[in-house]
Amino acid sequence: MHMYADVILSPCHGVVEKISINENSRFYAWKPLFHIKTADGRLEIVHTCVNGEVESLEVLEGEHVVTGMVLAYFKE
Repeated sequence: MHMYADVILSPCHGVVEKISINENSRFYAWKPLFHIKTADGRLEIVHTCVNGEVESLEVLEGEHVVTGMVLAYFKE
């Protein structure tokens, strides 16, 4: 159970090409966190508008994701 954690959600269907964060690492607003390759070949860059600390990663590189799927839990 992830109480008091915020989530990073996938904005699209695709495959996780790159994860730029690790569990328990800090990240900063607007820095790329995930790169997702869509079915039509576009690269979606996932970021947040806040600074935070990763609580858990919920996906792996190479994994298929769908719109709204949780990519990671974090706390500000």
